[in-house]
Amino acid sequence: MTSKQRAYLKGLAMNIDPIFQIGKSGLTPEVTEAVGEAFNTRELIKLAVLKNCMEDPKEIASALGDRTHSQVVQVIGKKIVLYKENKDHKKINLPL
Repeated sequence: MTSKQRAYLKGLAMNIDPIFQIGKSGLTPEVTEAVGEAFNTRELIKLAVLKNCMEDPKEIASALGDRTHSQVVQVIGKKIVLYKENKDHKKINLPL
């Protein structure tokens, strides 16, 4: 992913709300599965890491990216943005 594409996705992510929250139990298999299923209907997902979660948000983002085969767009504070291209229902056209 180029820096121009990443910047474009960051701009889109500013306007969406987090659809998942990761709490004190951290990154569980259930959260990973739910995020993977969410990529069936969305291409861009924002997650919030709650204050009571002891895991590092960057490590959570990296693990989620690996497990769901998605790309980490950004991690700012306790917010994570992930992108995964949907071949069937493409909604986001990335700049070249």
